[in-house]
Amino acid sequence: MGAPDPYPVSLSDLHFPSAEQSISQTLSSLRRSALSVTNRLRSIETDALFVREVANHYDLPLIANERCGSWYIPPETKVGSAYFKSTDGHTGQWDFSFRRLNLQVLSIAREHGGCIIVDSTRRGKLMPDALSKTIPIWCAVMNRALFPSEPAYHAVQFPPNYLGASEESQIEKRIDGFVRSLKELKLDLDELRQRLGKPIRVAFANRSYFYPTDLHKGKDYNLFVLCSASKRVHGAEMSEGGYIQGAGDDSESWAHGLTPPVFWENKSLIFATEEEELPERIQALMEEHRKRGAGQQATLIAPTKNLYISRTEDLAGNSGSYDLVIDCNGSPLASEGNPNRLNLGCASSKLGSRDLRKSLVQVKDFVESRLSSNPSRPLLVTCETGKDLSAGASLAILCLFYNDNGEFVGLQPERSMDKQFIRQRLAWIVSSKHDVNPSRSTLQSVNAFLMQRPDY
Repeated sequence: MGAPDPYPVSLSDLHFPSAEQSISQTLSSLRRSALSVTNRLRSIETDALFVREVANHYDLPLIANERCGSWYIPPETKVGSAYFKSTDGHTGQWDFSFRRLNLQVLSIAREHGGCIIVDSTRRGKLMPDALSKTIPIWCAVMNRALFPSEPAYHAVQFPPNYLGASEESQIEKRIDGFVRSLKELKLDLDELRQRLGKPIRVAFANRSYFYPTDLHKGKDYNLFVLCSASKRVHGAEMSEGGYIQGAGDDSESWAHGLTPPVFWENKSLIFATEEEELPERIQALMEEHRKRGAGQQATLIAPTKNLYISRTEDLAGNSGSYDLVIDCNGSPLASEGNPNRLNLGCASSKLGSRDLRKSLVQVKDFVESRLSSNPSRPLLVTCETGKDLSAGASLAILCLFYNDNGEFVGLQPERSMDKQFIRQRLAWIVSSKHDVNPSRSTLQSVNAFLMQRPDY
């Protein structure tokens, strides 16, 4: 036998023990670099320029579809917020949300002849479902409910050649049912009609097209322009030179607590900061912003005269303006000895919703004992977000103690509680504080408590 061949004779003889790992690590590192906070914010800045072009083209004010839309609008040019969810436009789940009525948009549209609603979506899509389906559904419902004698505006106005004919047809078939459900809320439709003034026409603006190309404001309608801010990207982030489609989406996972107003106010300083120093810089900027924002006013839930809702932090040092306070997340120990304050000690998120279910008896007893003898005392309900648990506790209070005119009338054991009645009271909260968004878990907890009559 001769000496063994010193070279490999087949692919199987080749061994690169660390090559696969190092390639994977390199790709991951490149991807993290492409998705850096700075790249995201630079992408947002670029997309905001397009949004400004759309605003100039249509001569209409900008409304952010929260949470994502606010990143693309400098605060000085933002006139309001909307809360249309893409999940309400997902295929087969099309819905008109009664937790997100967005009635605040009506008066803005009347004043300006329409508005531009700004949102974006992540890689690969032309626009989010909120713009392609959720808002067109909402517009059709509003047109049919408020302007029944103008059928020219009753069809759902879809983006061109975007959805299949079958999906469009299925959505159309649901609209009349949504209109009936809206009317069952017993809102003042005449007042809403006056607030909007004219029916809605829909236009679409994105990096691919403006459609219809020749549509502008008109005397017979309010123009709602649905603007998708980001450029459509098909490949990976690394192929775009750092540009990230929908960079403002899911900011909780990347922004280190940074919010759009603080970004726009401190943009130059943030861009001058090294990436590894950004978390500390953002924390300092946010703390300064919070200090300046302390002492804000709570929101009155109309038509009541004395029930208020807010985020706990916004009322720091100012809760003394309200005779009675219920803090959903506050420590119960901190309210001991104070007969006019009730801290429920609920956790956050879904755990908090379950905690609230167990705490609503305390809420009922507190309100009954403190307000029955003096129904006009101001009552403030807070939670850490001002949108979820505080809305749930307020909803229970409205259902238990207030009549249809918003007057405190005390506990009414004979009142029939069903989901429709509860939904009507929820409409008061949603119409008064437009960013409230009680979770499904919170609403289920309130429903279970209210509907297990008579023992609570």
